[in-house]
Amino acid sequence: MEGFNWENYSFEDLFGDDFDNYTYETELPVILPDATPCRPESMEFNKYAVVAIYSLVFLLSLLGNSLVMLVVLYSRVSRSVTDVYLLNLAIADLLFALTLPIWAASKAKGWTFGTLLCKVVSLLKEINFYSSILLLACISIDRYLAIVHATRTLTQKRHWVKFICLGIWVLSLILSLPILLFRKAIYPPYSSPVCYEDMGANTTKWRMVMRVLPQTFGFLLPLLVMLFCYGLTLRTLFEAHMGQKHRAMRVIFAVVLVFLLCWLPYNLVLVADTLMRIRVIKETCERRNDIGRALDATEILGFFHSCLNPLIYAFIGQKFRHGLLKIMAIHGLVSKEYLAKDSRPSFIGSSSGNTSTTI
Repeated sequence: MEGFNWENYSFEDLFGDDFDNYTYETELPVILPDATPCRPESMEFNKYAVVAIYSLVFLLSLLGNSLVMLVVLYSRVSRSVTDVYLLNLAIADLLFALTLPIWAASKAKGWTFGTLLCKVVSLLKEINFYSSILLLACISIDRYLAIVHATRTLTQKRHWVKFICLGIWVLSLILSLPILLFRKAIYPPYSSPVCYEDMGANTTKWRMVMRVLPQTFGFLLPLLVMLFCYGLTLRTLFEAHMGQKHRAMRVIFAVVLVFLLCWLPYNLVLVADTLMRIRVIKETCERRNDIGRALDATEILGFFHSCLNPLIYAFIGQKFRHGLLKIMAIHGLVSKEYLAKDSRPSFIGSSSGNTSTTI
């Protein structure tokens, strides 16, 4: 930028606090024309609050998702197709949770872990985002086939489920490749190092790619699939007055609802941020700071998703509670008399049999 004296301003003066936040930002924030650079508000207190939140989510997610994996893997005989999807969902959440201590440390002291770790933890976060909603979309399709069409074609064959899950992981990895390619440790002057995208001369083109990918394939299309499948599934359940089936679906609906509550606000704010950066919405310092704070808050809400599913299984899922108590009884942690009081739930489903069993 000719005619602008870069030495008169610190890095934070020029670029605000965007680099302190791990979001889907894909370029250096633009300096507003004919205006002084935006000066962000102090974020010192918020940084330490975020560190505390990240630590809490890490501990809850580590414990909860480990228990989910243990129960599902232990219950080989009664394991359903839906359980296989939920097992993969727990694995994705657990892998992401393992990166939270690193992100927490970077919030407090800046990115001091180098480019390799920057790429790895960013990739895990991105894969978690894609795989979670794609797995939920597959669960909705499985429920749709099992209840609306009462078919065994796809839902009863375990090997198909394994290939589908493998395909989801591969697709999530492919969609996450831009992050792996462009993420690196950046050492700006007058500021702490950051883990951020460096796209060189093709910033505008790659910025749109990096925004369109998560918004389209990572949220909008899977959401439409879920709305279609669960809409018809609910209609079928209510029309047939299948109360037992409806109760068996509570866990799945709760998982989907929690995912939307956690990630929909972030995606809506991200859309607003994208519109501002492509000049559809007028960009001002105040608006940029407001959107930046909203991205911070809604992203933390999204991070909470990684530890909430086990709580849903514990409070709503009878099978999960029974499986956990059974494991504890085998290892002498609870009495077998107490286990006998918790009678094994019956799972009423469709003609696809075991596929309607849920955790």
